Amino acid sequence: MRQYLIDDLSPMERDNIDSYLKRSLQRGPMIGMYWIVLPSDLLSELQREHVGKCGPYYCGVEVGKSSVCFEMLVRSQANLHCDCIAHATQEQRQFILDLADTMLAEELIRS
Repeated sequence: MRQYLIDDLSPMERDNIDSYLKRSLQRGPMIGMYWIVLPSDLLSELQREHVGKCGPYYCGVEVGKSSVCFEMLVRSQANLHCDCIAHATQEQRQFILDLADTMLAEELIRS
């Protein structure tokens, strides 16, 4: 899977990131899992066509013991197998990376 991984986090950095994500993103089904819900203007043409049956679309973020991982796979909340589930487009990747950069800057993470 394509992903952006930030590792070698201290326990304090990891806790700060987890706190930031709790305040900023939708929580996932497991502890340490969060969803980046993609804005409609960033959806691909196929995702916009499928938004009624497959949306909303999101990318996962997982906080590990000493890392945080941003998935570069756009998932559907309603459907596991559809052509609209795909690797993030350039614009979607940039949105995810910008979110990660903002998080690191605001939480003063230097890893």
